[in-house]
Amino acid sequence: MRTKIESQLSKSLPAGLVREMLDAFDEARRNYYLGGLRLSAVEGGRFCESVFRILEHIANGQFTPLGRQLDTEMIIRAMMNLDSAAFSDSIRLHVPRALRVVYDIRNKRDAAHLADGIDPNIQDATLVISVLDWVLAELVRLYHDVPPEEAREMVEALVTKKAPVIQEFGDVLKVLNPDLSASGCCLVLLYQRAGSGASFEEVKSWVRPKMRANLRRTLRHLANVKDMIHEDGDMYQITRRGEMYVETSKLLEP
Repeated sequence: MRTKIESQLSKSLPAGLVREMLDAFDEARRNYYLGGLRLSAVEGGRFCESVFRILEHIANGQFTPLGRQLDTEMIIRAMMNLDSAAFSDSIRLHVPRALRVVYDIRNKRDAAHLADGIDPNIQDATLVISVLDWVLAELVRLYHDVPPEEAREMVEALVTKKAPVIQEFGDVLKVLNPDLSASGCCLVLLYQRAGSGASFEEVKSWVRPKMRANLRRTLRHLANVKDMIHEDGDMYQITRRGEMYVETSKLLEP
């Protein structure tokens, strides 16, 4: 999915900035799901700096060179003053303001960590990741060059949760915990695929060879006894119950 998104956005936006943005996005999400909450905010700031430059390019075809200080307030004002007939409200108003929230959390939040007994890092990181998901999904929605249904699938893939225990190699998903049971493997694979689900043949190709002989039985047990996945013909999707089990049972950790 990363390759497809990068290819699509680079047709309309500077390829170097798109790559920098996606690198920061991937690293922020990885840190978040592995518990590196402060690092998520740091990478969120890096993501914002890339997108602010992308907004500059959208507005006037130029952007502040990487390594040079950004004037984010000036960029926000400039975007707000763009012609509403030529630019969407999302680009003019919503994206710049959302970026500023993340940017300020990265730059100023530590100074506000008062001795109230409550560590705000997890709430900060959750906000950062949610904003990053939304901003990137908006860019895909506005600057895709594929049929609407394919663009919708790309957006849905962006805003679904990812499992650090899964590494993607193109269309191949690899489970990075050799100690997971067959049920655990199936659940984290379907957690990764979220709304799109996976076919029996896909799951079979991703699980370990020793799990394949009884795979159909494993999936049916998860669907019909545990209610952790939904079976629709040859397709499988994780349920909310399955998602909760994956997240609370520490199956996401590699």
